[in-house]
Amino acid sequence: MAKCIWHVRNCSLFEKLSNEQLASLEGGARTKTFAKGTTIYFPQDEADAVFLLVSGRVRLGSATPDGKLAILGFIEAGELFGELSLVDVSQREERSEAVRNSVVVVLPTNILCEIMDESPSLAIGVTKLIGFRRQRVERRLKSLLFRSNRERLIALLLDLSEQYGKTMPGLVTKSAVNLDIKLSHQDLANIIGATRETVTITLGEMQQQGLLTIQRQRIILKDISLLASEVDAIAPIALRSPSNKSKREKSTVPLIVTSGS
Repeated sequence: MAKCIWHVRNCSLFEKLSNEQLASLEGGARTKTFAKGTTIYFPQDEADAVFLLVSGRVRLGSATPDGKLAILGFIEAGELFGELSLVDVSQREERSEAVRNSVVVVLPTNILCEIMDESPSLAIGVTKLIGFRRQRVERRLKSLLFRSNRERLIALLLDLSEQYGKTMPGLVTKSAVNLDIKLSHQDLANIIGATRETVTITLGEMQQQGLLTIQRQRIILKDISLLASEVDAIAPIALRSPSNKSKREKSTVPLIVTSGS
């Protein structure tokens, strides 16, 4: 249990809680392990807990009426998910699945709600979390409604570069960015609402145009500024270099950098 609370203490959302409040969390928290491909919760499951991902990666998704998977986002170590249970949602609306072997801390909703009543900083943090993820979902919805498949794919690559982008020495240009996440063409298609064939053709065209390269399901954006200008967007500036990443991992656990609910 002490190890479980160590993970909670290292989540920036809980860093201002008192020892008494942390002890209250300790009384109900538990750690669970999920093998790759295992479902953590299904739609319509009771929403009675919030999850803190300790290690691994989790995918949030929803099945369409015709049986296709729509990917809502990915959860990385140090992030919360299932947080809508804190706003009087009785059932889950999406499915969460471990895409790597994952360890999570399960935090009961009733205990967190009691602590939120006592802690303005926690209440504000949860509100920001929900608002941030809603904003990302709204951006994606606008993209689906008003942009072409190519524009939606570029917008997604820019979005991914904010979370997974790393500038690396030896890349083609100073504005080249390596996306440090493996995604199949089907994964990308499931996120932007296109077919796998469309994504494959579009990526091939962009590769021929010198905008990106693909190596073992990893994408290198050769000129992120040029890509951003194609969709009238501003290129992300807070890209992680390898040195910055190592410093970040040694400090506090990162909070909230993905979409989903």
